[in-house]
Amino acid sequence: MKGIITDARFRLILMANIASSIGTGITMIAVPWLLVTSEDGNVLFGFITLGMTLINFMITPYVGTLVDRISRKNLLLISEILCLLAILMFAILGFAGQTYSIWHYTAIFMIGSLYYTIFYPTMFAMNQEIFDKSQYKALNGTIEVQGQLSSMIAGAVASYLLIHWELQFILLLNVASYAAAVYFYVRLPYERTKNMKKVNSRKGDWDGLLYLKERPALFIFLFFSTMPFLGVMITNYLFPVYLSDVLKVSGDIYALENMIYAIGAITAGMAIPIIAKKFGNESTILVGVALYSVAISLIVFVSLPIYLSLMFFLALGNSGTRVARNSFMMDQIPNEIIGRVDSLFRTAGLLFRLLAIALFTKMISSDLIIICFLILSGMMIIAAFAVFVSSRNGMNKGTEEKLV
Repeated sequence: MKGIITDARFRLILMANIASSIGTGITMIAVPWLLVTSEDGNVLFGFITLGMTLINFMITPYVGTLVDRISRKNLLLISEILCLLAILMFAILGFAGQTYSIWHYTAIFMIGSLYYTIFYPTMFAMNQEIFDKSQYKALNGTIEVQGQLSSMIAGAVASYLLIHWELQFILLLNVASYAAAVYFYVRLPYERTKNMKKVNSRKGDWDGLLYLKERPALFIFLFFSTMPFLGVMITNYLFPVYLSDVLKVSGDIYALENMIYAIGAITAGMAIPIIAKKFGNESTILVGVALYSVAISLIVFVSLPIYLSLMFFLALGNSGTRVARNSFMMDQIPNEIIGRVDSLFRTAGLLFRLLAIALFTKMISSDLIIICFLILSGMMIIAAFAVFVSSRNGMNKGTEEKLV
């Protein structure tokens, strides 16, 4: 990782990511808490989350097209500036004496959610575009570590600020973080390649789908290798219920669980680039999906100490798979269509998450939390098998071809 850190472009991106991740992260922790602690907030927050997931599901394909159409740097700058202005407006309302209500919290939450929907695919595509293939593994590993550390810092700071600061001051901190990110992005040397300009001027919105249609094994491999991440999104809902209703533990155990998970994710970010360099991205992805599948399958059969230990391996499997998968996609998918290809998997993942959460919500209300984990375990085992089969079924055939 030393080589990538010495790159001035990466340092600028890293500083921008840290600033915006911590600032937005604090707000996206504080606002949901203010929502759920308001009258009927639990039910309302559920509807808001579902509504934003549906909105993100509908706009994600268009975001992918946008990522491939215009300058990725400009897209990041535009999103940062628009969010800065929107959050600043709500901060000014607070300083003017306006009492925040449910609709204010909802609007702020929507701004943060939309920011994430644009930020992640744009940053992914820009990183592939401006860095060399030899840097991809270290690049994705370092970004994974940065993301986990930023989340930990945001959580710690938010827990303090929620007690000691009013919301308008928290929002002002978020505005400052956006401003810092804008500063670093403006300084970033960036020039779109001529090849991308040529391709983008004549290729349609369906290029990502057509590209994967010609490579079904690659589609299966990339889709099912997202399952650990989707599993994490689902267990963010299941784990608190399981700890509270089944294991009967207090909130400090949930905090400890998250800390152990973060340690596992940081370990993956540091170790996976080395492992993938030796054994290859495909093998690393397969092992990561298998590790997550085994760990999630054991969850409901073990005592609390082993349950907490499994958090480390869940994180190692999920984050390790993500680091290797991102490097694999950067290696294999032409940059001129990476936004549209990536958006297909993000859209499919959102649909899967919607259906799974809808199913599990109904089952949890009927005290079937154990069955939820068994179903999730079955899904992960199927995913591991699909990744294994597709990785040995001509997956790389034709991936070296660029669109012309």
